[in-house]
Amino acid sequence: MSEQVERLALQYEVHVYSNRVVDLDLNRIVWHRIPALPGPHLFAYCWWLIANRIARWWGQRFDGLEFGLIYSPGINCFDADIISVHVVFGEYYAQVRRGLKLAANPVKSWPRLLHRRIYCQLAIALERVVYGGKTPILTVVSARVGKALRRYGRFEADLPIIFHGVDTQRFSVEVRRRLRTPARVALDLQEGDVSLLLVGNDWKSKGLPCILEAIGKLEIDFVRLLVVGRDIVEPYRSTLVRLHLEGRVKFLPLRSDVEFYYAATDIYVGPSLEDAFGMPPAEAMACGVPSIVSSKAGVSEIITEGVDGFILEDPRDSDRLATLIGLLCRDYALREKIGGAAVKVARQLTWDNNAAQLDQLFQEVIGHKANEHLAVPKE
Repeated sequence: MSEQVERLALQYEVHVYSNRVVDLDLNRIVWHRIPALPGPHLFAYCWWLIANRIARWWGQRFDGLEFGLIYSPGINCFDADIISVHVVFGEYYAQVRRGLKLAANPVKSWPRLLHRRIYCQLAIALERVVYGGKTPILTVVSARVGKALRRYGRFEADLPIIFHGVDTQRFSVEVRRRLRTPARVALDLQEGDVSLLLVGNDWKSKGLPCILEAIGKLEIDFVRLLVVGRDIVEPYRSTLVRLHLEGRVKFLPLRSDVEFYYAATDIYVGPSLEDAFGMPPAEAMACGVPSIVSSKAGVSEIITEGVDGFILEDPRDSDRLATLIGLLCRDYALREKIGGAAVKVARQLTWDNNAAQLDQLFQEVIGHKANEHLAVPKE
């Protein structure tokens, strides 16, 4: 959103309603801060849905604001003109619901699992209401998201695809080369180690169980795995012991300079069960890191199998994943070849292109609304 807003603000007067802003020049936009409600995300989201509508109504009623268009990333309101759909919870939940069963998880994780299940059900209910009607106009971040919206009566032909962009100055071969030595030293990676990386929250849906099984089947001692994100580690302890991976897997916190992790790694592995797009693989590609992604992730749509990356057709196929990891681990030249080709693909995903496509859609909607206004007969 920050990348989009800073470009759209060159052409429009932009008002942003949010709890917070990150990496955004507040001299170029008008920010309306919505106080965040502390506590579980479920309650915070319900509050946010109500509070941002009240704030916008107040601005129109008492401050004379008149909005030509309302744009939302996902379901943040019921009166948007355009929504960019980043995830379809109905599809996401269908893929991960098996892993959210209480009986399949440690008791310690039950509160988080219950929260996640209730939140998904609320999101699905809202999707039926918002996406199931004729309005708003929807744009999707991948063809995969477009297909998922069939469940709400939307058709791909009516859904423009606007891929996410990548900051190719921040995520680049040059930055990776500069940070590589200090990053590997800080993460205690030895010269002969081949490092795999997974970035994201909800590790089960991101495919961590499959990755662990694949590494266990490889039995290659010099493979290391970095798992970055926020989730509970405990459910994976027994798997680490069973596969003899203690000491070879590091669970690390998210950090603002995530390029630090891309610099340290050799292969990005993301066998997601469901992912609308998948920014980490795209960022890794921009850094020259060869990536293995799931066919269930939208980012797979920009990858040519065996040329600039690898696509795992079944995200639960640990045998095939082990084969692909082993292939890249043992062949440095192949890693360099795939990584070099990946950079060329990632450089086409610019935020300028993203904002230009969105602007074109804005112009169409604004023009349509203006024509409707002119068509209304005056009394």
